[in-house]
Amino acid sequence: MKPFTKKLVLESGQEFYGYGYGADVERVCDIVFNTSVVGYQEIISDPAYLNQIVVMTYPLIGNYGITDEDFESKSKEPFVGGMVVRECNENPSNFRYTKTFSETLDEQGIPCIAGVDTRMIVRILRDGGSQRAAIVNASTTKEDALKMIASTPRPENQVAKVSCKKRWFSRTPNHTYDIVAVDCGIKYSTISEFNARGCNVTVVPYNTTLEEILAFNPDGVYISNGPGSPEELPEVVELVKALKGKVPMLGVSLGANIIALAYGAKCYRLPAGHLGSSAVRDLESGRIDMTSQNHIWVVDDKSLCGTCLTKTHENVLDSTLEGFECKEDKLFALNFYPESAPGPRDCTYLFDKFIKLMEENHHA
Repeated sequence: MKPFTKKLVLESGQEFYGYGYGADVERVCDIVFNTSVVGYQEIISDPAYLNQIVVMTYPLIGNYGITDEDFESKSKEPFVGGMVVRECNENPSNFRYTKTFSETLDEQGIPCIAGVDTRMIVRILRDGGSQRAAIVNASTTKEDALKMIASTPRPENQVAKVSCKKRWFSRTPNHTYDIVAVDCGIKYSTISEFNARGCNVTVVPYNTTLEEILAFNPDGVYISNGPGSPEELPEVVELVKALKGKVPMLGVSLGANIIALAYGAKCYRLPAGHLGSSAVRDLESGRIDMTSQNHIWVVDDKSLCGTCLTKTHENVLDSTLEGFECKEDKLFALNFYPESAPGPRDCTYLFDKFIKLMEENHHA
């Protein structure tokens, strides 16, 4: 049996020895777990995972490789801080693949540890909540790893790091509507869903002003997902306050939390977050969808009282708020990913709902 080369050390003191893949570097980040069976490429390239070590609960990762067309970021690079898997497959079976999982992480300077007991790690995080962790060399002592964790500053201004620096366009022939997307860490598959429904999309930096957005004469505004806390983005909260009632809006994940704050509601942090697949109930129709999620912050549904927001979706397992709307302002928001990657296509009908809001506003 070959000797262990890497070690995962949790802030709470547990150690897990394994084998290094990806980049041969040491890294300290918050550690979370993801319950998805497929979609690891979309997960590592989701900007909302910036500065996070992700533990995959599914035991085999890398079996279908990495495909250039499937990245969720325009830059076609991973954003995760590190990966923890049970088994890393370096011989993928997929006619579309262009690189292996490990090769991609290595090129982008991202460490991965395999061969560890991911079930135990997930239980620790599920029961005790997310915490910080370090991926280090196997020879590093626990004491040194814990000192490294304690001395590493927490990341700040994360949205500023993933948001585009200047506007860019994603157009489709014979378009019907124009959408401005405020980029807090937008996923490319979301833009594709808008394009497929006849929408031109103008993606703008998170700190774009109201005047700049209105200059595009948009039919709708999308506030995207992204990393970090919604309370760290007062400029986007103020933008939503100024936009509400002027143009139909859709917010997803971080974008939903930002919209909630703009309407006077409150958000709080979940102990372990919702990352991966989770069942969500539509309160109006009773329909239950399996959704793809990546959020640690949720809206306090009790804080909707006194606002014009109404709860529309809830998590089947813990009843936390997963969606809300304001019919008067032609606005709704979701704390899950309605696009298909990663996950099923069950929720793409919600993009049609946004198209309908723009249509109604256009004919009002």
